[in-house]
Amino acid sequence: MQVCVVGSGGREHALADVLSRTSDVVVTPGNAGIPGSVATPPEQIDADLFVIGPEVPLVDGLADRLREHGRAVFGPGADGARLEGSKAWMKRVLDDSGVPTARHGSFTDVDPALAYLDTMAPPFVVKTDGLAAGKGVVVTESLTEARNAVGDYLSGQAFGDAGRTVVIEEGMVGPELSVLAVSDGRRAVLLPPAQDFKRIGDHDEGPNTGGMGAYSPVAMVDDAVLGDVMDRFIEPTLARLQALDIDYRGVLYAGLMMTTEGPRMLEYNVRFGDPETQVVLPRLTSDLAELLAQAAAGRIVDEPTFSSDHTVTVVCASEGYPGSPRTGDPISGIDAARSIDGVSVYCAGVATGADGALVTASADGALVTAGGRVLNVCGRGPTLAEARRRAYEGVAHIEWSGMYHRTDIARAAQAAGS
Repeated sequence: MQVCVVGSGGREHALADVLSRTSDVVVTPGNAGIPGSVATPPEQIDADLFVIGPEVPLVDGLADRLREHGRAVFGPGADGARLEGSKAWMKRVLDDSGVPTARHGSFTDVDPALAYLDTMAPPFVVKTDGLAAGKGVVVTESLTEARNAVGDYLSGQAFGDAGRTVVIEEGMVGPELSVLAVSDGRRAVLLPPAQDFKRIGDHDEGPNTGGMGAYSPVAMVDDAVLGDVMDRFIEPTLARLQALDIDYRGVLYAGLMMTTEGPRMLEYNVRFGDPETQVVLPRLTSDLAELLAQAAAGRIVDEPTFSSDHTVTVVCASEGYPGSPRTGDPISGIDAARSIDGVSVYCAGVATGADGALVTASADGALVTAGGRVLNVCGRGPTLAEARRRAYEGVAHIEWSGMYHRTDIARAAQAAGS
């Protein structure tokens, strides 16, 4: 099978890596560290299956345009992608589906938004309605900080038009959980759960990011919990989408909070998570290309199967991330990290030293940093402790000026005996 992966980050590198077990893969636009990367636009590529990685092209309707030309596509059309493109619309879908979620309100004007915020108790949660690259969320104990976020968002100062509607939610307490479901528009199959780490700093301190690491499986999640997620979250959402005449063929990524009252929906994403993909898909023992092709065709026949191995991914980021990351620094140690048994390195924000403005002392074609989240170092092993040890051993070989990573990815889970 010829598969085209659309995207350019660590998620797409992991997708291409797993898909290439059974298929020929090209990645557009990819990056300098992903084998098979091409500059050809997806509309000009001839492939049996298109797998769209990021949310922006999905929200922009790329899946619709490809389907209009008879292509098999794994990824929702623009109508279904509104689940991520508009948090306010997503919340309406949750309400109409009866899916448990936080108390919330959506606002376009400052005064009613602040009045609603004043009725809430900390922690306060303020979100942009539109896409903000995983950064349009403020979670704070400070009412003043929350009120300032409302003003910054609605004025367009922080995220432009993406923030001109805000969603204010009650803060929920508990560990987060990521559950990915592959949908063919009528039914879905669950992939193993993962837990990711959104804050930039150890101990979950500092601003939110697109994700600083993840691990899978998650010991607190058994078959009963997953059955509950399917029954009360995924299936009602799919039923509501069908009632809205939305044929959703792609990933439903449920971001859940495991509260003392049970799971509650934080939000849906409409694509494979990043960095959850890097810890979930490498554990697959069945054919990913075949599963996604079945979903794209509207009829999943085969249930995916997974190894019992544990995986841990640590994100190596540039100085300044998630604000204004520094770029152009030469990267060393990738090959040394990959030489360790059980270690994979997925490339995200990288380029070559010859890529225009990124020319540095490493202009001989070696990789340099070209974004905030630069590399994903993934360790795999029979236990969480071993997977974590391998991941951090791999990280120890990676180096560039200003490199940053969290040191506590999966540490608490390991200490709990996972």
